[in-house]
Amino acid sequence: MKNIPFCLSLLILPFLVPYQLRADAAARLSTLPGFKVSVYASNLGHPRGMALSPKGHLYVCDIEEGRVLEILEGDEPGQSAGKKVVLDGLKRPHSLAFHEGYLYVGETDRVSRFEIADRTLSREEGKTIVSLPVRGNHYTRTILFGPDGELYISVGSSCNVCVEDDERRAAISRCGPDGSNFEVFAKGLRNAVGMVFRPGTSELWATCNGRDFLGDDLPPECVYRVEPGKHYGWPYSYSLHGKAVPDPDFGRYGVHQTGFPVFEYQAHAAPLGLTFYSGDQFPAKYQKGFFVCFHGSWNRSIPVGYKVVFVPLDPQGLAGQPVDFLWAFKHGADQVGRPVDVLTGPKGELFISDDYGGRIFRVTYEIPALKRKAKQR
Repeated sequence: MKNIPFCLSLLILPFLVPYQLRADAAARLSTLPGFKVSVYASNLGHPRGMALSPKGHLYVCDIEEGRVLEILEGDEPGQSAGKKVVLDGLKRPHSLAFHEGYLYVGETDRVSRFEIADRTLSREEGKTIVSLPVRGNHYTRTILFGPDGELYISVGSSCNVCVEDDERRAAISRCGPDGSNFEVFAKGLRNAVGMVFRPGTSELWATCNGRDFLGDDLPPECVYRVEPGKHYGWPYSYSLHGKAVPDPDFGRYGVHQTGFPVFEYQAHAAPLGLTFYSGDQFPAKYQKGFFVCFHGSWNRSIPVGYKVVFVPLDPQGLAGQPVDFLWAFKHGADQVGRPVDVLTGPKGELFISDDYGGRIFRVTYEIPALKRKAKQR
């Protein structure tokens, strides 16, 4: 800008700075060869759960401002045209699901349902499908519709480790789209934030955050294949190398664990969003595994997490060794962001929400130049 008159630069600068910040945030992240990361949308407050509408439009929750935003598609590939407030006045909305013409929202005290219109809707215009327990340490609520047409709801524990008096806590429940036939589906899941059905199956997979204050390396964080009627340990035990270890505080009450993880990871990395890649842009091996967002530790002597990991699956559905896919959200005291949710976009890209930087990142795959030339021959 050194050749631009000073008075003119004052007019241009406010418009240039946001774009510079967008570029810098993406440039500070690292990914695998062949992949490219960019900032797709910014200034989103505290974006958490995302969902695609039936028309392929991207929606996201702004949990702190109590809003649901539609991310407007831009004219240029890979860059949004801003955002539109769709719902306002919500109570800590964390997750979204589209079903049979309605938008469902997982608020901290309920699951609500809205008919999307061409104007901003308020909380009062939604219908309460299910009321949920409030207060406590874990206030996010994750919702998901299964291939059976039922609504699945995850509610975390009210504490670090305790015996709950509400069976909906530390559990995944399910009900009909209208809230009928509510039942607890699986128990012993301290805080199952990420939920997804494995494509082509009726398997429900979920991340879960382990308890705190057992040192830097216990208990491991886990991903579960959640089965109905099973108990996954908390607060009586935790899984370590596929075996149930009695909890030092509540193990004296017995080990109730009947379900075990398919994947264990470093303690305190805080796994949140989870998805199986469902596009065709990435190489074939990424269509046989899942991505996990590790939000990052808050109570470990050396922080861990702050990255997105890919976990391959073999033909039997067994998890292989994790591979860092998108990392460097934190460099010592310098922090770029904290990944929350991950979603396959309509063009086969990956979208990743960041509630620290108020952004959504977009990851695409580009055929390396040598392979592209060989393919053209």
